[in-house]
Amino acid sequence: MLQRIQTVWIFLAVLGAVFLNLTAQDFDIFGGNLTINISTVLLIVIGLLSLFSFKNRKRQILLNNISIIINALLVGLLTYWLLNLSGGIQFPEKGIEPIFSLISIICLLLANVYIRKDERLVKSVDRLR
Repeated sequence: MLQRIQTVWIFLAVLGAVFLNLTAQDFDIFGGNLTINISTVLLIVIGLLSLFSFKNRKRQILLNNISIIINALLVGLLTYWLLNLSGGIQFPEKGIEPIFSLISIICLLLANVYIRKDERLVKSVDRLR
C-alpha cells in the first residue's frame, strides 16, 4: 500500500533529512558535523523502515514518533549553533538547516494523523464482520 497519503508524508520527511545532511556540512560545534551526519543517516534509515512497514501501523507510528523526537533535538541543536554563528558572506545560507527538521516534523505529524485514521477505519470494518 505504497500509494497512501501517509507514505507521501513520510517520504517528504525522509527528503527533509537528506537535504539536512547536504546543507549541514558547515556545522561545527561539539564535533557537530559527525553528530549531524549520524543523526540524519539514522533519520533516513528510520524513515525508510517506517515507509516500508505499512502493514504494521503501530510500528509505523512508533518509528515516526522516534523520528519526531530526533528531529526536535536536531532543531534545538541547530538553533543553538545558529545563535552562536557569526553572520557574513561566508555563511550565506545561515538559518536554513533547522527548517528541514521542522518540515520533517510537520510531515511526520501529518503522516501519524493519516495512519491513525486508517487504524480507526480498519477497526470499524472489523466490528462490522
